[in-house]
Amino acid sequence: MRIKSITFAVSLSLAAFFLPPVHAAQILIPPGVTFQTEVEGISEYRLANGLRVLLAPDNSKATTMVNVTYLVGSRHESYGETGMAHLLEHLVFKGTPDLPDGQLVQELTRRGMRFNGTTWLDRTNYFETFPASDDNLDWVLKMEADRMVNSFIARKDLDTEMTVVRNEMESGENSPGRILSQRLRATAYQWHNYGKDTIGARSDVENVRIENLQSFYKKYYQPDNAVLVITGKFEPAKALQGVQQYFGRIPKPSRKLTTTYTVEPPQDGPREVFLKRVGDTPLLGMAYHVPAATHPDFAPISLLMDILIDTPTGRLHKALVEGKLATSVGGNVSPTMEPGLAQFFVRLGKDQSPEVARKALLSVVEGLASKPVTEDELKRVKTINLNQYEQILNDPASFGRVLSEAIAAGDWRLFFLGRDRVETTTLDEVQRVATTYLLENNRTFGQFIPTQKPERVAVPVAPSIASLVDGYRGRAAVAAGEDFDASPANIEKHTKRFTLKNGLQVSMLRKTTRGNTVNGTLVIHLGDEQSLRGKKTTGEMVAGLLQRGAAGMNRQQIADKLDELKASLSIGGDATSVGIGFQARRDTLPQFLTLLRDILRKPDFPEAEFEQFRSAWRTSLDAGRTQPNTLARLALLRHANPYPPDDVRYVKDFDEQLKAINAVELSDLAAFHQQFYGTSHAEIGLVGEFDEAKVRDLLPKLFGDWKAKSPYQRITMPYQPQPATVIQLETPDKANANYLAALRIPLQDDSPDFVPLAVANRVLGGGGMKSRLADRLRQKEGLSYGAGSSLSASSFEPNGSISLYAIYAPQNRARLQAALQEELERLLRDGITQQELDEARNSLLEEAKISRTQDGALAGALATHLLLKRTMQFAIDREADLGRLTVDQVNAALRKYLDPAKFVQVYAGDFAGSASKQLGTP
Repeated sequence: MRIKSITFAVSLSLAAFFLPPVHAAQILIPPGVTFQTEVEGISEYRLANGLRVLLAPDNSKATTMVNVTYLVGSRHESYGETGMAHLLEHLVFKGTPDLPDGQLVQELTRRGMRFNGTTWLDRTNYFETFPASDDNLDWVLKMEADRMVNSFIARKDLDTEMTVVRNEMESGENSPGRILSQRLRATAYQWHNYGKDTIGARSDVENVRIENLQSFYKKYYQPDNAVLVITGKFEPAKALQGVQQYFGRIPKPSRKLTTTYTVEPPQDGPREVFLKRVGDTPLLGMAYHVPAATHPDFAPISLLMDILIDTPTGRLHKALVEGKLATSVGGNVSPTMEPGLAQFFVRLGKDQSPEVARKALLSVVEGLASKPVTEDELKRVKTINLNQYEQILNDPASFGRVLSEAIAAGDWRLFFLGRDRVETTTLDEVQRVATTYLLENNRTFGQFIPTQKPERVAVPVAPSIASLVDGYRGRAAVAAGEDFDASPANIEKHTKRFTLKNGLQVSMLRKTTRGNTVNGTLVIHLGDEQSLRGKKTTGEMVAGLLQRGAAGMNRQQIADKLDELKASLSIGGDATSVGIGFQARRDTLPQFLTLLRDILRKPDFPEAEFEQFRSAWRTSLDAGRTQPNTLARLALLRHANPYPPDDVRYVKDFDEQLKAINAVELSDLAAFHQQFYGTSHAEIGLVGEFDEAKVRDLLPKLFGDWKAKSPYQRITMPYQPQPATVIQLETPDKANANYLAALRIPLQDDSPDFVPLAVANRVLGGGGMKSRLADRLRQKEGLSYGAGSSLSASSFEPNGSISLYAIYAPQNRARLQAALQEELERLLRDGITQQELDEARNSLLEEAKISRTQDGALAGALATHLLLKRTMQFAIDREADLGRLTVDQVNAALRKYLDPAKFVQVYAGDFAGSASKQLGTP
């Protein structure tokens, strides 16, 4: 795990075609709005009512993102009111007098917007990403201003949402890691509200008075306690006019917000906490008090964390994972407004000793005085952090959301200050913070140890925000990419395709991008049904180990080389195919492709990495044996599986997987790679800024002569109807239950029935928070935090499925069953409405638009088109089919394929134990 220093991400923007940035002085500012400051292309304004507004225009993507951050989180909650900020986050989606009865979520969905809300220690935020248009932006600004002060926060909504929030709590309680983190935080803090989990105490949430919620809402949801961020493609002057029109009419409140003043005293001895729950894999956790994100020590602390927990270069990975004392290590440091925590986590296999691992963990973390940080270590993590900053600056889509953390810590400009501090941090500073904060008496681990000489760590007070940001101007804004039309026709116009002599197919789309980035996808197909028999697990291991050693480079050296090239790489696959996704820069793409050649063609399969990989896989299997979601999914996949155990399509149970993992020999990996790997049956898609002539010249040299020894023949997956059944799985001591169901159908993705069924699925449960299942199970009944449906179909043969899912409290199983059955019967009986068709159609079209603006996703789509012998004309035709679709066609397809009596249904949960638990139901 890698941690960035003060992870406050800001996306900078320039106008398209490399025009100079639009400075605030060039924008017509409406009356009532005043300019505040401008840093690296981001301008800040303020309304008379106190609302702060940040504008970061960028025409390189055809999307806009709006984020409203309220400076209220769990830190602001009073006694008996824990979870109130999070509960409000849910209720604010319930609507206003102008958007009642679910219209708010319905309209967000109809417009194809990606939206959500999150709550954390210091803030709550709401954000929407949508296709850029004046109409969409105007609607979002009007909606956000409306729900800022006019949300219902009504008793009836609280009653129905209560079970949903409780369901979310129970879902979290299924995770030992999350509960351990909660216990560590609660033990580390004796007085400060950072010790209380954001979701709150169950008793507080269940007994909250609606009057208290309304008062909390009116106090904190006000313009003078909020920051509005607009990023992406928009006209700044029009945006400011819209902000003033809708937010400017909200009066400035007369109340005065009080600042929090609780200070956590220095810890006067090590603390311990034990957590005992059902599970098979031990976990260790450790926490130390550290300064707030604004303190100068925070940057060196963050870099120190990377030095300790990075994989594979970190000291803890080398000592524990490579030392075979643990299967994985991780951690984080919280960029909080007030002093926070640095946390470490260690996962063990069930055959590994917690005591031995604990001693090694403490020796590394608290032994930095005798084994100081080296210059090479600091240089490496600085490179990692600064590359991550640069990647974030080149991604406008993530800017607004991540910026919430800097805003919550005190000011958005803290992001840039954090970057500057990372650059200037010295080795002495990193070593000093190590020996100042990572001490026994500042540690929360698990037990109390008396001492004759107390050692207390006083966390210094953070400096004032004003002194840090006053006059700060930052650096030159990052150059933006071109204003590219992401329509299917224009993509097809700019796409070039060719095939190498060995059969490797190439699809390229060159365009100017932000930061001169290029995204790529390479897919390699392997073997056939007979040659791959008994090699499923071996193939999965080969794909998983490619990046862990190749061409004489070890895992760390490969990671360092990628950082040096400012590139990222992910490889995943199984015995039948391997998929490679990457991002590089125009100037480093040739070097990256050469490195990729070495990784794919010259893997070393180091024995130590092989053993680490197997150990982590075994641990993951053991962890899944008690998890409802894992058990339910495995049961569904195994039901009526028609293939023999040595077939790659066979689904193994836990014991069979473990046996297969243990049976693989190191020599099997190299043999598999030599037999099956090659690019004679492969596709690569490239999108972004690259030298086309160089790519055309380089690809044949790197991959044009690489052919697999075993021929490739796609393994078919013919339609196999499954007998309907109900499977119940008991998972003791798990507060949350899982429901999964599937209906196999003879459907191919180019069938005339696919588009009608895609719309039907969107109406039933594929529309996120706005669908019939979500309306019934979450909004109306309050039974499930997450419920919905999905549709899948093969591109090669008529084999598809309709799936349903929900999480719920085990004691509510009967109510869930009844609600699901009623909704399916109602859908078949009454069909969908014209309004539902129109909303689903628009949502699907807008989602497709957004997806085409994501270069990584587009590169993957171009590669897939090569495999399927398709072009963007397929998307054009599909959208035309969607535009012509009628209600009768959708309802006919529904009644042709959907049969509730034929579903395979799986219920996994603590049904035996739930009867004796007083959890409460609405």
